[in-house]
Amino acid sequence: MKKLAVMFLLLALLVTSVSAGGRQDAGDPMTVRIGFTPPDVTGPFQTAMRFMERARNEAARYGITIVIDERVPPLGHADIAGQVAIIENFIVQRVDAILVSPTDIDGVRPVLQEANRAGIPIIALNMLSPIDGVDIASFVGFDNRIAAEVTGWSTINALGGPGVLPQAGPGLRQTPPQATHLNADWWRNLYAGVDRNSVSGRVYIIEGIHGDYFSNARNQGFLDVIDQFPNVEVLGIQPGNWNRAVSISVTENIVARFPPGQVDAIFAPSAEMGFGARLALEAAGRQNDVMVMSHGGVVETGDWIRGDRLTADTWHGFPDWGWYAVKFAVMLAWGQGDQVPQFHDIGARTQWAGNADMFFPNVQFAPVPWQQIINNRR
Repeated sequence: MKKLAVMFLLLALLVTSVSAGGRQDAGDPMTVRIGFTPPDVTGPFQTAMRFMERARNEAARYGITIVIDERVPPLGHADIAGQVAIIENFIVQRVDAILVSPTDIDGVRPVLQEANRAGIPIIALNMLSPIDGVDIASFVGFDNRIAAEVTGWSTINALGGPGVLPQAGPGLRQTPPQATHLNADWWRNLYAGVDRNSVSGRVYIIEGIHGDYFSNARNQGFLDVIDQFPNVEVLGIQPGNWNRAVSISVTENIVARFPPGQVDAIFAPSAEMGFGARLALEAAGRQNDVMVMSHGGVVETGDWIRGDRLTADTWHGFPDWGWYAVKFAVMLAWGQGDQVPQFHDIGARTQWAGNADMFFPNVQFAPVPWQQIINNRR
């Protein structure tokens, strides 16, 4: 009889655990557990995490406990299997929401579908494009192709076309109000009547991981602009694997292959690769010979721009990822998904010496109405 009683007790505990989603803190209605898996721990995702912590600390003042479990694939961007295993673990843990910046769209699709079946809401960072067959509760990020188009326009400006950069041709320098967002629409309107034969130059592209979703989208957006200008030549494309050290090596090969005067600019569509390209140019004494156009907008980017080490950058809104993703995750966990936007576009735009202070250190967000979110909890 004693053994039978113990068995019934264990069964009762098991049923309680399953009904609570298997979570140790399931009895605390003010606790929200979030699983976050970026593809690496470089500056962009460190910046996002910093602002996740800022949102978490603010929520704590209202009595909300937010637990963020950040896990990175052991082998970085190329480690699709590693990220799949991480998401599988989040599902087993029964986290309240999963935040993911995919290493590869096709590679993680099946496990995201598994999260859908488990009823765990997913927030995708770093993109706005729907994933076929997956229910994404909210996208926080930007259109990768449009963001690279912005860089394409600022590159044309750096090669002597109209725009805000000091490299603009005679009489072509623009002085928009500092608060103006230099987004794709602004650049398109500026170049609406510009002679496409009036700008010339030679550009090299250091892409991310060859063939992946993000590299393809950013290459295409950049080329959407560059291909409009017959006298601007793309000298080559080589992968930098989203990595600073690899980008340094690639740039060393570029400067060895092309003597001064034969390459005008490098397009590096991530902060880490942009920093790597610039460091290699400085080591080779080519810092005044080749401009670097980067993507990202991490904390250090503004300093590099103000120090004339980067010509221009396209803002990716990493602080926004962290701030709004945590807000949306809590709302989703508490049954307020109908109030969460499916697409939160951070607005990719040019960052340059004249507006760098708008980004860091003066990052501003709409305040989160935490008390209202608590009151609307379901």
